[in-house]
Amino acid sequence: MTMKKTNNLSPEQAEELLHTLKTRFEKNKHRHAGIAWSAVQSRLEANPTKLWSLHEMERTGGEPDVVGQDPDTNEIIFFDCAAESPKGRRSVCYDREGLESRKEHRPENTAVDMATTMGIALLTEAQYRELQLLGEFDLKTSSWIQTPAEIRKLGGALFCDRRYDHVFVYHNGAQSYYAARAFRGALRV
Repeated sequence: MTMKKTNNLSPEQAEELLHTLKTRFEKNKHRHAGIAWSAVQSRLEANPTKLWSLHEMERTGGEPDVVGQDPDTNEIIFFDCAAESPKGRRSVCYDREGLESRKEHRPENTAVDMATTMGIALLTEAQYRELQLLGEFDLKTSSWIQTPAEIRKLGGALFCDRRYDHVFVYHNGAQSYYAARAFRGALRV
């Protein structure tokens, strides 16, 4: 008998995750000035599917944290804030088309597919640059970012990193993958 995978956490898992998120939130107040943890927690408790997505971000090494709040919708915005690109998401092609184009040595997954399964979005270039204003990230690794359709249709995909105290945007074939490249995600709650 096959068990159906659910996108819900047990009460114990939810409590443990909320504790982890609260601890990180309080330790990094510069990332979310003016936002109260009580507002974050009540939104998370009202959205168990979003809490599950945060659990997946945490499980794969993303260390999600609040980075802002949308002034129009009041949604709380989380980004992966691990110092380096999340370990549990490395060595992946950009998307399914890139993976399928590889003749050999195919990785197990893609950044776009993983993000979709997790219920999150890859960071855009603008979001990646916003993240870098909050600290120094990807000093040794790199992260796939959302790629404009006009670049993707020509076979390319974009990634970013931080070197020499500057944020760089590069390109690669979407079929490429590296042990030091993963992706960072965003989640709105």
